[in-house]
Amino acid sequence: MNITTNQDLIAQLEWRYAVKKFDSQKKISEQDWKAIEKSLLLTPSSYGLQPWKFILVQNPNLRAELTPISWNQSQVAECSHFLVFASKNQIDEAYISKFIALNASTRGMPPEKLAGYKKMMVADLVTGGRSKTISDWATRQCYIALGNLMTTVAVMGIDACPMEGIEPAKYDEVLNLLGSGYQTCVACAVGYRSAEDVSAKLVKVRFQSEEVFIRK
Repeated sequence: MNITTNQDLIAQLEWRYAVKKFDSQKKISEQDWKAIEKSLLLTPSSYGLQPWKFILVQNPNLRAELTPISWNQSQVAECSHFLVFASKNQIDEAYISKFIALNASTRGMPPEKLAGYKKMMVADLVTGGRSKTISDWATRQCYIALGNLMTTVAVMGIDACPMEGIEPAKYDEVLNLLGSGYQTCVACAVGYRSAEDVSAKLVKVRFQSEEVFIRK
């Protein structure tokens, strides 16, 4: 079921850009933000494990603390909503068991029916080779969520700026993530562009399809 036309989708993706200056007086409505949050909850992840936390930072004092450790980018303070993506730094059997229990209760089945699924995840992420790079794996999951957020808000006519220009370790200190089992991965400022942002008028620069797609 198409909820938008191909032309409208492409138009919104052409419209979006990484906002350099937000209109600090224009705020996202509560109804729109609830839809954005729901879209983040619906983000796909490997095994469906959702190894992340989405930290919404609205306290102006906290934003002021984060600005200098965000390369002094003004978007942190100016945007309507500032979201920090934190990835899980370890996956253990207890976390997988929690997910299995949720899966079983949500779908109305005994957990025993998911024993094979659990065993596969444990063998891969807890005792297998991927356990040695689990932090990198969880970080990649967060980037799936970031991409989902950026597309969602673009379709809604809301602006965003993904921000890797931050100091994750210092973010962890400010946001009290030390010892929580999660660590800062990336951030995203969301809101509405300022009329003074000259970047909005720049034409997108992209390689041609023939250079990017390999068709076999």
